Amino acid sequence: MTRTIWWEDNQVKMIDQRILPLEFEILSYNDHHSVAQAIKEMVIRGAPAIGAAAGFGMALAALQSPAADRDSLLIDLTGAKEVLDAARPTAVNLSWATTRILELAQYLVLPCADDIRSAVLAEAQRIADEDVEINQRMGAFGASILPDEVNILTHCNAGALATVDYGTTLGVVRAAAAAGKQVHVWVDETRPRLQGARLTAWELMRDGIPMTLIADNAAGMLMRAGRVDVVLFGADRVAANGDVANKIGSYKLAVLARENGIPCYAVVPTPTIDLALAHGDLIPIEERGWEEVAKVGSEQIAPDGAPVYNPAFDVTPHRYLTGIITEEGICYPPFTVSLRRAVAAAEARRGDGATR
Repeated sequence: MTRTIWWEDNQVKMIDQRILPLEFEILSYNDHHSVAQAIKEMVIRGAPAIGAAAGFGMALAALQSPAADRDSLLIDLTGAKEVLDAARPTAVNLSWATTRILELAQYLVLPCADDIRSAVLAEAQRIADEDVEINQRMGAFGASILPDEVNILTHCNAGALATVDYGTTLGVVRAAAAAGKQVHVWVDETRPRLQGARLTAWELMRDGIPMTLIADNAAGMLMRAGRVDVVLFGADRVAANGDVANKIGSYKLAVLARENGIPCYAVVPTPTIDLALAHGDLIPIEERGWEEVAKVGSEQIAPDGAPVYNPAFDVTPHRYLTGIITEEGICYPPFTVSLRRAVAAAEARRGDGATR
């Protein structure tokens, strides 16, 4: 499979994840407003992939800006950042990427606006390339703690489609399978948008990794029956204390895992860690439209006018997590210490601060 998102001919290319697995289509975008709309409409989704999209959106804004001087270009980039940041509020990778791009442009002392445009595009590409490396490092760390025979329960899609390539949670699964471990994955369907059924199942079947699709409500029964060895899910934002915001339903799985003595890990690249937020109750939770709950596909299943509450994410308190798997190793409690160390190690490895 090609990357989820990439730059080609001064356009951003994305796999349209709304129509998988029945159709496979690549869409093209040539301005940051349309990239923001693609993020909002979930053409592309998953925190790391959204971060890459935001970076490329900033590159499009730089390319299309009519600015002839540095100061005018910075004004246009600041406006583009505001548009992109508003697309989806929970995934911190989005604002992390736009901030990284804007800070680079502000740091550079270049008289020619075209030189800044080139630097912005190079940084956006760097964000995308780094994501693949990060996922591969996370995969290796996560695979190392799994037994040789393991039944993994996943939620939503945290695979190659949620990233630029390889995946976070499914990166761990892929690394374990590549290491010769006998892996089987229980795939939660993940209502209401069914990312588990549509996307995770599709990825695992393409890779030939054994999996079984289940209704979300079957997870507790499987845990109680001893048929789940570990729960793995991704994250869209992690607070400084280790509270994790992930796709709605993750909290329930973590509580059930604790009740049944099953380890539960979040698989999280360090750009998803928000050290500025002390705890998870401060994480903004996106609410989405009624139709996602009231319809399955194009078929309406609820009565006309039925009130709908549709939060896209919930927060898992850190006490329910065994650990948080990052590209810098596995963080264990106290998370206030281990997460800060992981972020610092990632920044040092990238050389943050050395060129800014």
